Amino acid sequence: MSRQINKTELISKLQTLEGLTNEERANLIGLLREHKKYGLVWEDKPEDVEERLREQLPVLCEVKDKAIVSDSPDAPNHILIEGDNLEALTALSYTHEGKIDVIYIDPPYNTGAKNWKYNNDYVDSEDDFRHSKWIGWLKRRLLIARRLLKDTGIIVATIDDYEIAQLRLLMDSIFREDNYLATVVIKNNPSGRSTVRGFSVNHEYALFYSKSEKSSLGRLSHSDEQRSRYSEKDNIGYYEWENFRKNGTDSDRKDRPKQYYPIIVNESENTLRIPELQWNELTKSYTFNATLLGNEQIIWPNSPDGTEKVWKYGLERTRLIIDQILIKKKQGKYELYRKKYINDAGSLPRTWWDKAEYSARDNGTRVLTNIFGPVKVFDFPKAPEAVKDSLKAANLKHDGLILDFFAGSGTTLHATMQLNAEDGGHRQCILVTNNENNICEEVTYERNKRVINGYTTPKGVEVAGLKANTLRYYKTDYISRDRTQKNMRDLVAAATDMLCIKEDLYKEQKKFGRVKVNPRVMRYFSDGKKHMLVVYREEFVDELAAEISNMDFGGARLKIYIFSPGRYAFDDNFYEVRDNVQLVALPAAIYDAYVKVLPKRKEQLLNEEKKEEIEIAQDLFEEQEKGGEA
Repeated sequence: MSRQINKTELISKLQTLEGLTNEERANLIGLLREHKKYGLVWEDKPEDVEERLREQLPVLCEVKDKAIVSDSPDAPNHILIEGDNLEALTALSYTHEGKIDVIYIDPPYNTGAKNWKYNNDYVDSEDDFRHSKWIGWLKRRLLIARRLLKDTGIIVATIDDYEIAQLRLLMDSIFREDNYLATVVIKNNPSGRSTVRGFSVNHEYALFYSKSEKSSLGRLSHSDEQRSRYSEKDNIGYYEWENFRKNGTDSDRKDRPKQYYPIIVNESENTLRIPELQWNELTKSYTFNATLLGNEQIIWPNSPDGTEKVWKYGLERTRLIIDQILIKKKQGKYELYRKKYINDAGSLPRTWWDKAEYSARDNGTRVLTNIFGPVKVFDFPKAPEAVKDSLKAANLKHDGLILDFFAGSGTTLHATMQLNAEDGGHRQCILVTNNENNICEEVTYERNKRVINGYTTPKGVEVAGLKANTLRYYKTDYISRDRTQKNMRDLVAAATDMLCIKEDLYKEQKKFGRVKVNPRVMRYFSDGKKHMLVVYREEFVDELAAEISNMDFGGARLKIYIFSPGRYAFDDNFYEVRDNVQLVALPAAIYDAYVKVLPKRKEQLLNEEKKEEIEIAQDLFEEQEKGGEA
């Protein structure tokens, strides 16, 4: 009689099956042991950059001659990183874990039109693993991106119909389904894009997710239609008359029984009053004994069809504003209205965005044409207005930090600088893009360089520069993961540019107190408010500690990053000045951050395979000892 073969027996057979490599055997065993019941399932394909990260550590190195430094001392520092975004995100996991307010990304839409490469090869519509490659590739990046967000942070990802279903499930799994905020439909193509099946597509999507329940949405500017409703004005502001009867969610009497009470209308005097009321907890209602005058009438918050609703406010609040309520008579019945003032901060974002300014062709392409001239430098650039409103909806504060690791033509930085110019904000933006076809140097960087410095349109119009911004250019580089003394020293030296990003401190000084800075020993950065010392040669710590005792840091603490082969940051040497310094041992702090996001090294994978085999052998041995069938 046949019986069902269980997973343990299948695993046992795989262990003895010839013709499989250890990696293939481990992957098959892993698939058998998975217990996923819902969500995306795909065949993960190895990625070259991920394999490189098994053996090397990424660092960020500044290209000094590309820096555009503002004369304004308070100008925000924006960062442009040239390199694979998985490398850049790994580096940012050390400098910016838990620091990003808003992530805005516009990943490749995976249309099959050869607009996206995987391991240096275009992924076209004939690729059987087109969706699997895209999902695995994006997942690796989103997992790190989530670490970078603040607990109050929000991520916005734009996409179209090719991958909307997959992206929604992927982001549900990474950011959690209960942190899904909305899918916004953006009318980005008013004239429409024809499809093979006949529809003309006018829209794309923006998925909004929070990192936690601590986040909150921002507000968008009122539309002309919304503003037109607030036509009257008093000393407080513009307002419209809104029915004082509550409607919508929790508006029935059973939902808010204490907001169901009588109001007495005196038609001849055009006044309102509320009688003395007693709350009956047993009946969940008010009782009263009011004597009505000749022209008075009791009204209740019942809808025209007789449904028992409630008033907008509770009893005490209504008493305070009762002389501000308007009385109208409609079809023989009284209706009450209160003033609803327009919120100057704007309105909560809706899920249908159809402003003409969102058009990618009319505004995204037009903006680039004005900057670069008629030559086409980028396909399908985002409209700055669509990005600005996405950032506003994500509640980006005036001093917030934005990350876009699919920077493309650099619209996100352009939009950020425009927002700062509009409201005097100090928002900072980090862009990441590769340099395929020189896009980073010749489009992303060049566009924002011209936006900062000013430019002339093809029609001869002079556009003033947004000069109160600083832009710094970085490239990714590598240091071996082998923890030799030389590699560790090389990592600390190479990571100094990253420390400037981490501390948002770039002004380098030639002297440290009375000591002339020797860059082979240390580097010192100070802007008068923040101070950072990077020490490469630990044998000089006593001399530096003695100098610190004579220095005044204006009440701030000196941040000291110091090379150490272990985790000891020479606390004893700086004991006398301990109240003036904050010590960090390098490269241990970098290793600690990277280990959370880096792929496992090959020897780790081999060790895990051996451990897997031992566990399976133990399971089989225990089953045999029991003497029964598995």
